[in-house]
Amino acid sequence: MSYHNIITIEPDKRGGKPCIRRMRITVYDVLGWLAAGMSHEEILDDFPELTQQDIKACLEFAADREHRLIAVTGDV
Repeated sequence: MSYHNIITIEPDKRGGKPCIRRMRITVYDVLGWLAAGMSHEEILDDFPELTQQDIKACLEFAADREHRLIAVTGDV
């Protein structure tokens, strides 16, 4: 799976934040729900338009972004 087919960035939607499949749900939203302790199942129950693959794409996107940030700054 590649998040590139799921995560979209549109300058005129949600301030250009990365969103899921052109919806108004952002990667940040999903990560926040996970950090708050929501399970994948709870998120999918609350937002039936999302899929398990969408949640995984958000995690992959965040991991890739963190990896690129570390590579640029040289921080360990």
